[in-house]
Amino acid sequence: MSSQAQSGDASRSVLHRIMGGSTLVALLAVVLSIVLGGLLIAVTDERVAETSSYFFSRPGDMLSAAWEAASGAYIALFQGAVFNPRADTFAASIRPFTETLTVATPLILAGLGVAIAFRTGLFNIGAQGQIIIGATFAAWVGFTLELPPGIHLLIAVLAGFIGGALWGFIPGILKARTGAHEVIVTIMLNYVAVYLVAYLLFTPAFQNPGSSNPISPRLDDSAMFPLILGSSYRLHLGFLVAIAATYGVWWLLNRSTTGFELRAVGANPHAARTAGISVTKGYVVVMMLAGGLAGLAGVAQVAGTEKVLTGGIAASFGFDAITVALLGRSHPWGVFFAGLLFGAFRAGGVQMQTQTGTPIDIVLVVQSLIVLFIAAPPLVKAIFRIDQKKKKKQSNKPDRSEDITTAAGGLA
Repeated sequence: MSSQAQSGDASRSVLHRIMGGSTLVALLAVVLSIVLGGLLIAVTDERVAETSSYFFSRPGDMLSAAWEAASGAYIALFQGAVFNPRADTFAASIRPFTETLTVATPLILAGLGVAIAFRTGLFNIGAQGQIIIGATFAAWVGFTLELPPGIHLLIAVLAGFIGGALWGFIPGILKARTGAHEVIVTIMLNYVAVYLVAYLLFTPAFQNPGSSNPISPRLDDSAMFPLILGSSYRLHLGFLVAIAATYGVWWLLNRSTTGFELRAVGANPHAARTAGISVTKGYVVVMMLAGGLAGLAGVAQVAGTEKVLTGGIAASFGFDAITVALLGRSHPWGVFFAGLLFGAFRAGGVQMQTQTGTPIDIVLVVQSLIVLFIAAPPLVKAIFRIDQKKKKKQSNKPDRSEDITTAAGGLA
């Protein structure tokens, strides 16, 4: 077996082990990460540090301060991400939840792009670049073409999907034809996309006239996603696109012949090739689909939230999408709910920092811990003693084999 084939088998083996954890393990990984994040908040709190100097004489003061620091931060996070009961009106109270949905939209779309590649045994680390290229294509259509409402938005969405798909086609065809590792190719293409859009934003075709800043003209209103709940909220039609894309990926993977072939390639490309499935075609198709979905995340950003193209249009959504796909175990609806969770983290982090002074970086710490525990299911099982409990229950079951043998002998 060639070194490239061995490398591919090793990558798929690692991927299958990561995805092999149960839903319970994923939930426990989130809980464990939140608990450890709370401990970190408590350890770095000034009041906790002050009370720790006389811990042995009055331990209750330190424990109370630690609880107040951690719980206060997470309550503020909840209020900034889900519901704020202290707001003046009900409309203001639910605004945090709409922000969570808005932020979650590109996470879900890009996460689906990463997940569908995972299901085919490929590591799509290039969602960041695919988002940028998709946003660039959509933005150009949005501020250059003059089309009727509805049609203009549809063309912009298609352009973003095509842009991301083209950026995914490059690592797909290189993987299929030359065996180039998709991780290296997609990472390099991320840098190409970053510097390409930085260059384009200083050219007359993309730079806003009369501005020296690297920013494009504002997209026409006809090319923007309509707001779902009115001008008081930022939630736009892109969230419904994310729901439709989630259902579409689920149907593709679980109800279509193409999805079966892609899953077969991901499970064992050698057996799939023996069964007559084109592995080469599978790699190209799945990377184009993955890039197109990430491109839709770019459309959601440029035509829904930002309304202009900038160098930071992708933020860190492409990299966070990897975590979302892992947490969702690469299942479309799992990715959807993981995207909502990470959207809540991002939306509520600002409120947490403003209200309690807790640095927003703690959100990144919690997300990183989730990745760590998702990537190591045996560690989570060991901490919560899941396997030990199952073995104990099995050992406590009465052994009926001797009774069965005796009964069989009597019948004979």
